[in-house]
Amino acid sequence: MGDGNENFAPGPLPGVTYPLQVLYCGNCSMPIEYCEYYPEYEKCKQWLERNLPEEFEKLMKIGEKEEDGIGEEEKKRQKRGGKGIMKAKKKDDVPKQVCVSRAPRGKKKSVTVVTGLSTFDIDLKVAAKFFGTKFACGSSVTGEDEIVIQGDVKDDLFDIIPEKWPEIDEDSIEDLGDQKR
Repeated sequence: MGDGNENFAPGPLPGVTYPLQVLYCGNCSMPIEYCEYYPEYEKCKQWLERNLPEEFEKLMKIGEKEEDGIGEEEKKRQKRGGKGIMKAKKKDDVPKQVCVSRAPRGKKKSVTVVTGLSTFDIDLKVAAKFFGTKFACGSSVTGEDEIVIQGDVKDDLFDIIPEKWPEIDEDSIEDLGDQKR
């Protein structure tokens, strides 16, 4: 008593004929309602259509109803890997200018923030990788048009950016000084 099975009457269920008849698939040897979990489900469908056409029809009607409900839910679900960093849209009204600033990080450490490289159609991931290798430090893309370089390398950027990307001249690089992030 009290084990949670009080609602079930002992013995056969009304409306069910015994012994139960279970239909097995000739392809995967599982009950036909479990064929959809078998890796070669298409072969199971073909076997079922040839040998048990009425069961095949029932199964396909049930499958269509379930797919209608799943289709909408699957579209909303986010795929693996997250959204990633969206590419910055090119805006014609934005002036082509690279801004370099330094931001404090902790007590004596700082990071260098570079913005505006995407106005020159420069791939930010490639640029971040280049800065990280050049200065032997961590460098990452943090915003739509922002690269954060660990360490104070602001002064070196005025020489290195025009050297790496000739379309950017030294006049189009602006020093914003020290800023809070």
